[in-house]
Amino acid sequence: MCLSDWHGWMGHDADVHPPHVPGHELAGTVAAVGSGVRSLRVGDRVTTPFCLGCGACDQCRAGQHQVCDRYYQPGFTGWGSFAEYVALPYADENLVKLPDAVGFAAAALLGCRFATAYRAVVMQGRLHAGEWIAVHACGGVGLSAVMIAAALGARVVAIDVQDQKLAFARQLGAEVTINASGLADVPGAVRQATGGDGAHVSVDALGSVATCINSLGSLRKQGRHVQVGLMTGEDSHPLIPMGAVIARELEIRGSHGMAARDYPAMLDLITRGRLSPERLVTRTIGLSEVPAALPRMSAFAGVGITVVNRF
Repeated sequence: MCLSDWHGWMGHDADVHPPHVPGHELAGTVAAVGSGVRSLRVGDRVTTPFCLGCGACDQCRAGQHQVCDRYYQPGFTGWGSFAEYVALPYADENLVKLPDAVGFAAAALLGCRFATAYRAVVMQGRLHAGEWIAVHACGGVGLSAVMIAAALGARVVAIDVQDQKLAFARQLGAEVTINASGLADVPGAVRQATGGDGAHVSVDALGSVATCINSLGSLRKQGRHVQVGLMTGEDSHPLIPMGAVIARELEIRGSHGMAARDYPAMLDLITRGRLSPERLVTRTIGLSEVPAALPRMSAFAGVGITVVNRF
């Protein structure tokens, strides 16, 4: 279960039209294949990115399936995985066969938050060992970013408003934690924690005006801000301090998932034990419990990630 599912349920996504089945992070076993599918067989253990590329448009031909011109998103543009079965188009382009060492619960996390965080940190943020990264908000994608950055040998500052989540971030590799609740100058606290200069990379993993501006303010000169958290409603159009962006030569990049073709490097880290996505799973529920659990997601209660594993 992901906050993106909650956004869809709330009507924040124009692609969602009732009647509808949510769910966009999944892993399972292939039950049937279409006549045009070439690379998959019944019984294959697979997962998939949350945004499926068609494989034929200009974006896909350039290898950027995550911004496909004819994208398909289970749980948004089509019915999703909060069900016993889910049908997926563009299967040859998007389904990823799972190594035996990767279980379904861990694999289900890869489709959205973990792969999104991986691309945000590794590809968009271009984070290197020894660099400082600030992660604003320690929900699913934020904690994934903490784990990935720590695995790369970077130094992590985790920021949240709940001590419980910050303690979990420390367990996952954060070197410094900052409770932003009631803190007047979050960027100042990040700069102090990083020796006065600020972070090389900063990630807004929530998607609010406050976390976006704090992320930009946390950067050192020529730092890289990556926007991962969805910005909706009143937070859709933040007033970006472009004067600082220009004067400090800051870089602003978005990150929207990760193409299936880029999964092998991430899976290699997992199979070698460098990354353990299953550490983020703190609760499992049955499919019948989803209707009660989904509305409660806006409270941001608890730590870690809930996975539906009983159908």
